[in-house]
Amino acid sequence: MKKNIFYLFACCLLLSSCSTSSDINNGNGTINPGGNENENSNQWLIPISEVKDGGPGKDGIPSIDNPRFTNANITDFIDDYDLVVGIVHNNQAKAYPHIVLDWHEVVNDEIDGEFFTLNYCPLTGTAFAWESISDGKKTTFGVSGLLYNANLILYDRNTDSNWSQLRLECVNGQLINDKPKLIDVVETNWKTWKALYPNTKVLTTTTGFSRSYGTSPYGDYSTNNNRFIFTPSILNSDLPNKERVYAIISGEKSKVYQFSDFKGGEVIRDSFDGDNYLIVGNNDLIYGYKLSGDHESLIFEYDFNGTEAFFKDNEGNKWSIFGKAIEGPRAGETLTGARSVMSYWFAIAAFYPNPEIFSLF
Repeated sequence: MKKNIFYLFACCLLLSSCSTSSDINNGNGTINPGGNENENSNQWLIPISEVKDGGPGKDGIPSIDNPRFTNANITDFIDDYDLVVGIVHNNQAKAYPHIVLDWHEVVNDEIDGEFFTLNYCPLTGTAFAWESISDGKKTTFGVSGLLYNANLILYDRNTDSNWSQLRLECVNGQLINDKPKLIDVVETNWKTWKALYPNTKVLTTTTGFSRSYGTSPYGDYSTNNNRFIFTPSILNSDLPNKERVYAIISGEKSKVYQFSDFKGGEVIRDSFDGDNYLIVGNNDLIYGYKLSGDHESLIFEYDFNGTEAFFKDNEGNKWSIFGKAIEGPRAGETLTGARSVMSYWFAIAAFYPNPEIFSLF
């Protein structure tokens, strides 16, 4: 009974964050356009009837604006199979545990004075990082409280414009139609990430907020295929709703890859929407690269043995999961990361209807 009461309280607390950014709650879970002073406040790139408002106001889920980190070798609050979002920038690795992101969704951070926003939506299982820029100036982002197809809408604190995470686009406000500049991230479990980057920094639970980190605020949401808090406009039964898939995004199209195709480690060459891709993965991690130029002639092979090298090629080069050649004659070269994301299947199918599903057979 106590556990049920906790989940009810937690859900109420978090759903309250799904409230309007500057718009007016009409009392039925949707919002009325307008209500802010932006020139384009009445214009939305998405159906306003499908923008959901959960309650009491933006920043109800507080972003982390002064993140604190610790070293991997003294981290004791993450289990090996807890998921993390990882980033490597200027040769510095950082990990953002889901157990923290579940409660905050947005981390405004920097590496060597280069500012970025790491954002994660626990309702769709999607994470991105992008430069903390809006209207050409440094900014921070926060949780607007609005959702579209169960997915996070952020707002920037320069202009109060609303940004749809999975559309990767500003959908309302002064910056409507703007697109963020993405920074590559990967999602995997803590055991795999610390094997790849043992010197990684790790976002801690010292956030300045009192939360039950390590206990999901959404109960069994991530594994219960029939449970939705906000139901998307499209549901596709081709795969289980909450199956985690790796999705390549190209314009309005998407193609997804399943972990079942990468058991034991696999390298897949594929084409999608006119481009050639290399997809590398194992039971715990999948990532892809758009191939061009003389990289297309290379023969790649999975080669992860618990170090930073994740795959290799016929020239003797070894490549990191971020597509950087770390050994061999091409050392320093970088493959172009695919525009992609780990996601629950239902979310990709809602944002990019009828996505292709890769099959080995």
